[in-house]
Amino acid sequence: MFGIINFETFLIAGILLILTPGTDTMYILGRSISQGKKAGLMSALGISTGVLVHCLFATLGLSIILAKSALAFEVVKYLGATYLIFLGIKSIVAKPQDSFELDHPSNNKSLKKIYMSGVLTNVLNPKVALFFLAFIPQFVDPGYSQSALTFSLLGFTFLIMGTVWCLLLAFFASILSGRMRANYKFKTWLDRVTGMMFIGLGIKLAMAKK
Repeated sequence: MFGIINFETFLIAGILLILTPGTDTMYILGRSISQGKKAGLMSALGISTGVLVHCLFATLGLSIILAKSALAFEVVKYLGATYLIFLGIKSIVAKPQDSFELDHPSNNKSLKKIYMSGVLTNVLNPKVALFFLAFIPQFVDPGYSQSALTFSLLGFTFLIMGTVWCLLLAFFASILSGRMRANYKFKTWLDRVTGMMFIGLGIKLAMAKK
């Protein structure tokens, strides 16, 4: 139906891929553990929005530019790596607090920043674009005339599954770390660990090959 082949295999493979820890998973965990539930959920929604952007780009054929152009791939890759490293350094050098609110940050401005950080973290990862170009076409009937529709349906299915997982991950990670974060000194330590993790992710992305 709609040019989709082996849909059951697509679902199983998609779930396994989503459950495999990667940059997005570590980013959401870092936000959830160090900043609480609201920050974790907003970071998860930001990541999902980034996946949506990649899905749309792949459907429109724009992601092919990253696959074909070594320069475009390198530019996007280093922009993403630089941004992750910037977030890591910012978290490490943050001034320790004498008090701590579990759901901090709670104001809309801070939550919007966390959301946009999630979007940029995902959009500036060219490996995600290449993933869509390599994975989804395997389940598209080459003889179907509306292949763009098929690609979109599969992409949105993957997006929905990934969003559910990301939200659950953020929710439970924030709950499990709630008591630890109640101690502001421990929270400061978590910020440092999260910062190092972001820097590590940035270095890993910078070293990524097509």
